[in-house]
Amino acid sequence: MRRRQFLAGGTVLLSAAVAGCGHPSVVLDMDDATATDIADEVSISPDSESAEYTVVSAAIENGSATRRGRNELFDQIDIVRIDETFYEVSETPLESNEVTVYEVRIDFDPADSTAEIGEIAYEELPAVDRQRLDPIISDDNPPSGDGYDVGIGYGTAAEVGDGSVFVPERQYDIIVHDGDRYRVTVSTRTTTETKYRYEATEAASGVDSFADQIRDQYLFTLTGLSEAEREVVEEAIDGGYFQDDEAFRSVTDRIREHEGIEVTDSYGTWLLAYEQVEYLTYVEW
Repeated sequence: MRRRQFLAGGTVLLSAAVAGCGHPSVVLDMDDATATDIADEVSISPDSESAEYTVVSAAIENGSATRRGRNELFDQIDIVRIDETFYEVSETPLESNEVTVYEVRIDFDPADSTAEIGEIAYEELPAVDRQRLDPIISDDNPPSGDGYDVGIGYGTAAEVGDGSVFVPERQYDIIVHDGDRYRVTVSTRTTTETKYRYEATEAASGVDSFADQIRDQYLFTLTGLSEAEREVVEEAIDGGYFQDDEAFRSVTDRIREHEGIEVTDSYGTWLLAYEQVEYLTYVEW
């Protein structure tokens, strides 16, 4: 159940504060599961400007699509929602090669701000550079310290294109911004880039239809509980259960007997019904 979202939630933070530790040792959390909740749990809805949306849309239209990248796009979830249709996406590596990746590093308080290569006013930078630097330069309180303060990943020269004055060749080493002078350097590293092929197969049309498929595979009913076990479940529904006691272990053992949506060695998410209500259930043990 959205492990990172749950761990960032107020329930865990409050419990941790009461317990006097950074994070409870065990968790049982049960949230009502509508069809939309279920669909969202096992799929992603990428932004129309994202690489995920671009390759899946191209694969739908053309039968397949290719992309070069330094990481997989669908290593966690391979069901993608485009509008009201859900697609199962395959991501197949084809070939790999080494590439150079560039990082632009900025010193906001250099000991020596004299230009050795050249200086440029920030507003005169090409759009490709300002797009990457704006989130840092626009900060009213930029980081400062000894040496270079921050690094901005630019990617490969192919990803940057021809417009940058820093990548692949640095043309300036001083940026002037609102009267301040920042020193700029460029570092590089070698990494592996892979060509991937993508294919998209329609899994379901509509949220309800897709949620029914997930129910067919994962949904089970939690019954036959003792009074102590019922108290654990009711508290988990009410806001989360965080006590590593016999009743908790008994309930979670019952849950772990069933196939989970996502399960690791220490946590997992299940879809279950209790008292005729469906719950997305997160367990950490």
